Amino acid sequence: MTQQRAEDRSGIELPWSRFVAIGDSFTEGVGDPDADSPGGLRGWADRFAEVLSGFGGEFSYANLAVRGKLIQQIAEEQVDAALDLRPDLVSVCAGGNDVIRPGSDPDEVAARLERIVSRLREGGATILLFTGVDTAFQPVFRTIRGKVAIFNENVRKVAQRHDCVVVDQWALEELQDSRYWAGDRLHLNALGHHTIARAALDALNVPHDLPPLDPPALPVRGWRQARKEDVVWAREHLVPWVIRRIKHVSSGDHITAKRPLAEALRVVAEPPTPE
Repeated sequence: MTQQRAEDRSGIELPWSRFVAIGDSFTEGVGDPDADSPGGLRGWADRFAEVLSGFGGEFSYANLAVRGKLIQQIAEEQVDAALDLRPDLVSVCAGGNDVIRPGSDPDEVAARLERIVSRLREGGATILLFTGVDTAFQPVFRTIRGKVAIFNENVRKVAQRHDCVVVDQWALEELQDSRYWAGDRLHLNALGHHTIARAALDALNVPHDLPPLDPPALPVRGWRQARKEDVVWAREHLVPWVIRRIKHVSSGDHITAKRPLAEALRVVAEPPTPE
């Protein structure tokens, strides 16, 4: 257990002073809107960086992640930019958009991930990797559960080879609960991002006082209402996603990184409770 009250952290010195996050919508913070955050999104990485910045000393943070990016795009567009910022801590969550695509090979995606990690390791930074979420709870993505599991085993293998730290999302039972997910059923909501921030801090053994948050009660609804919601979800989220795949366009087209420079952060004393 690494939870620790903020006032008890005096004298603790973390080994990192510059954190850079790369990846896709998961790390950009999609699903966790916040008008006060760059790009209008907060997300797990912002929450995680806020805790690190609360230990005092000079600490800076950049977030280069952009929604919709495939792993090769992340390799080509974000890795050199990350290295140029000279981080001593880097988070890499990449490959999810590839794995969920029909016909993709989780072994090939993991091989691309390893090439990214190899390049980042040249800078000497600690690297934080993520497994994928267990998709058993989500009917639309349940069929790719085996692919995700194969990819996860490869992530762990890459981490072992390159001495990386792994945040095991597959093991987070909270993420099997729909109340941790945004309305599109693809991205985490504020509660989910808060949960990932806690898991990332725990993986690095960073003392923190982010409490587990209780999700709101599930609304009482019958079968007919549930099916109606499924139809609305398919029309508003699934169909547009399929059309983008057919047209070879991305939700991240014309989107730029929300935190392209490594800068100091405001410290949030208490995490907000999701609505």
